[in-house]
Amino acid sequence: MAYRKNTWRFPNAVEVVEYHTARYGAPGQRRIKRQNPTPEQMERQNQRNRERKARHKLRQHFVKNDYFSTLTYRREARPPDMLTAKKHWAAFIKRVRREYKKHGAEVKWLHNIEVGTKYGWHIHIIINRIPDTDIILRNAWEHGKVVSQLLYEKGEFRELAAYITKTPKTDSRLRETSYSTSRNLPIPEPEVKTYTRWKTWKEIKIPKGYYLDKESVHEGNNQVTGHPYRCYTLIKLNRRI
Repeated sequence: MAYRKNTWRFPNAVEVVEYHTARYGAPGQRRIKRQNPTPEQMERQNQRNRERKARHKLRQHFVKNDYFSTLTYRREARPPDMLTAKKHWAAFIKRVRREYKKHGAEVKWLHNIEVGTKYGWHIHIIINRIPDTDIILRNAWEHGKVVSQLLYEKGEFRELAAYITKTPKTDSRLRETSYSTSRNLPIPEPEVKTYTRWKTWKEIKIPKGYYLDKESVHEGNNQVTGHPYRCYTLIKLNRRI
């Protein structure tokens, strides 16, 4: 049974995914009948993909001293709908981009516009920090307050990626969300190795200078194909900033 190992390398982490290739005809591999995924399985897979892409963007382009900020709304300034909130965001980031350019810098961001079940609106934003970023954000947002803090890096941004991509399906306190990122956040292609036979899981090898993020380790069988997979992350002991 053939399997593939994908390895992504980031400045402070290495992410590995091992899975069945679904390539039939390899030695010892039998053809299986594929099942159609349920809507619930598709939604879970879509959310995992969103988190993975956000995690990769964070690991490639951001550091712990960048900003996690929340743009709040005064009660009387709350938007009537998501379309209006998106227009507020567009005007805000246009001002921010202009100020970053004056500093000779390029703005990078991920954001999630959120409205709660009680119609409280806010926008979470992850943004690269330059001198005076807090002042730039405060001056650019005219609908309420801006609350900023340094990025929390637990699991090399694993938890942060899940937080910035949350939806009403993952957080019952939310009524509607809109997640997006800037276009200047390319992520590296994985190193791909394909093996002709699936072997019993070997112990994860931890290279010198890294440690295993135990919470990142997931092993199991694909709910659709029934074939096994494993994923995990190795994090640098001496983090590069």
